[in-house]
Amino acid sequence: MFSKKEDKLEKSTSAKITIKPVAKSDLEKMIQSASGKTPRETLVIEFVDSLMIYADAQRASDIHFEPKQDNRAITRLRIDGILRDEFELPIELHSQCIARLKIMTDMRSDEHRAPQDGRFSFKTQNEIVDVRASLIATVYGEKAVLRLLSGTTHGLSLTDLGFSEIDLNRLQAQIKKPWGMILATGPTGSGKTTSIYAVLEELNRREVNISTIEDPVEFKIGEVNQSQVDRAAKFTFATGLRSLLRQDPDIIMVGEIRDSETAKIAVNASLTGHKLLSTLHTNDAATTIPRLMDMGVEPFLVASTFNCAIGQRLMRRVCDKCVKSISISKNDLEGKMPEAIISALFEKSENIEVAQAVGCEACAKSGYRGRIGIYEILVNTAEIQKLITDHAESSDIKQRAVQQGMTTMEQDGARKVLAKISTIEEYMRVLHE
Repeated sequence: MFSKKEDKLEKSTSAKITIKPVAKSDLEKMIQSASGKTPRETLVIEFVDSLMIYADAQRASDIHFEPKQDNRAITRLRIDGILRDEFELPIELHSQCIARLKIMTDMRSDEHRAPQDGRFSFKTQNEIVDVRASLIATVYGEKAVLRLLSGTTHGLSLTDLGFSEIDLNRLQAQIKKPWGMILATGPTGSGKTTSIYAVLEELNRREVNISTIEDPVEFKIGEVNQSQVDRAAKFTFATGLRSLLRQDPDIIMVGEIRDSETAKIAVNASLTGHKLLSTLHTNDAATTIPRLMDMGVEPFLVASTFNCAIGQRLMRRVCDKCVKSISISKNDLEGKMPEAIISALFEKSENIEVAQAVGCEACAKSGYRGRIGIYEILVNTAEIQKLITDHAESSDIKQRAVQQGMTTMEQDGARKVLAKISTIEEYMRVLHE
């Protein structure tokens, strides 16, 4: 699959990455110099190091090294949630980059078929960026995906994340409760962990003992006791949570509730007077309740321990350097998008003014720069508790929550479109693609 030449790279795990800013043209020159021949070791090291700096400067959350057919490979960056093709690499340079990554992450350089994981960090002008690396074999060779954990998303307060005043007040009222579960829900990449970290920062005081079990620890928080899942040591979310309960905690954060065992222990921890924060993969806030029941938690336990669920998505912000305003009439959109969306956008108006993405150098011609959350906060009221114990469907729970004042993600997204924070196209992509 790959030549053994890649094993000749110097086996040093120290990632001494340059801090000097890197332009795209610099990387393209390196790629050009590596075309048609086996690249020099120094070139490979410089290219990988420079790519890290460049990706971080572009605000990328992920870097993909992908081998393709016809003896070529591409490097893609995920920026603001969207993957972009950035560079096309000679296959020789790609294979040497994979080898370099194995060295930097202490992976086995002679293993080319089994999946491998590792991590390293590098320093920029402003911070230290942690990188989680994952390698897997494909039909064309080894593919690597690097997750860049930048500290710029850590330390954000709840007000920085885009909560409306109403939702923020609802959430802070639940945070102040001395026990119970607060769950952030949504698909992968919807910002759940960032929201939970923001809640954790709000609760972080000297008079309480906060302990976490995470996979992995994405950001280090001062004064918080953070532990990482270690399957080799049989330290999973479930076993780790059991151990944390013997550490006299006031507040516990579990990175994710993935299975029945973890869910039951989490509920019991909340039942015995602990405040528990976690994330869960669901489509919206109301689906959290039947999801916990599917994991084997009794309805009466869910009703008595569940405080609130934060349903969320991430929507790209329109670039403020090139944004334009346009007027749209209700008739223009009828039949082209769901009626619920049209109602949320227009309410009693026939015409609205919204932002239009244009594209400029500042946003790499995309028209967007940065992201903002759209949210719904489902609070476990007395009426919701009764629905839970009656095994109600998630649709009935959501309907009752809306009657009690819950703002849905569709409504929150519509408000941000009308405020010209994002566009109708982005709103549709996130919620109804």
